[in-house]
Amino acid sequence: MNHHGKDIKIFAGNSNRELAEEIALKIGLPLGASVVGHFSDGETAISINEPVRGSDVFIIQSTSAPVNDNLVELLIMIDAMKRASAGRITAVMPYFGYARQDRKAKARDPISAKLVANLLTTAGADRILTMDLHVPQLQGFFDIPVDHLQGSPILARYFLEKFKGKVDDVVVVSPDVGSVGRSRRFAEKMEVPLAIIDKRRPKANVCEIMNIIGDVKGKRAILVDDLIDTAGTVVNAANALADMGATEVYACCTHGVLSGPAIDRIRTSVIKEVVILNTIQIPKEKRIDKLTILSVADVFAEAIERIYGDISISTIFTQL
Repeated sequence: MNHHGKDIKIFAGNSNRELAEEIALKIGLPLGASVVGHFSDGETAISINEPVRGSDVFIIQSTSAPVNDNLVELLIMIDAMKRASAGRITAVMPYFGYARQDRKAKARDPISAKLVANLLTTAGADRILTMDLHVPQLQGFFDIPVDHLQGSPILARYFLEKFKGKVDDVVVVSPDVGSVGRSRRFAEKMEVPLAIIDKRRPKANVCEIMNIIGDVKGKRAILVDDLIDTAGTVVNAANALADMGATEVYACCTHGVLSGPAIDRIRTSVIKEVVILNTIQIPKEKRIDKLTILSVADVFAEAIERIYGDISISTIFTQL
């Protein structure tokens, strides 16, 4: 029994309209009538063109590039819904930007992820629905409920189908120590061994491979991470795996940020295929042959329906 809104309404910003439409279609609802644009001076302009009083409202918006524009769009949409007396407001953020700024790495650093969490709460969000935060501890930055979905089951299922159960020569590889937990869960789903790359990062977006822990010689290696940004880490890791005797190298992640030289690096790398999820909308010019994009619409649609119906979301993971 739903106690938070008389009906359910789904709205979308501009960041990933394609995914929002797919989610709405799977739920069997149209996207809410709204216009998200800009005034002549560049300020964000929001118009909500249908009543939301008492409704359970879900706003789908990834805070991907242009990060600040998309974040402000989301904040203003939340504020508009709150002032229009929505019953409950859930910010559906398939990709949560600023997640990598989660601690003070050096003196006088901001903790921008916490600031963004505060902004979303202050704007009027009652709940956050997201996927694969850079570190799960970010949930603790919020004073409102956070439903944290996982993308690895979708990726693992893809590779199991791709290799048709013939995984005797497959190894899952964590590109760094920080991703070991994620990679271990992935390896367990595929029932294959795990290897770890020990690396040193001298500065942001630059990494130097040190050594590989585990056996990759003569094996098909799958690099697993939460996101690929400039692709420096994944390409360097792939080169190291090839040098150590891996026969094929694949890479996968939940969030395809793919900024700067990422596409060129992937195109010319030893990586055979990069598999990502559509939490971030990938422009056509970046959709190269090596890139495979899988949809998260089914998972988010089911999560939204469960939140609306006050049903546990944790059971979703046992179904994947």
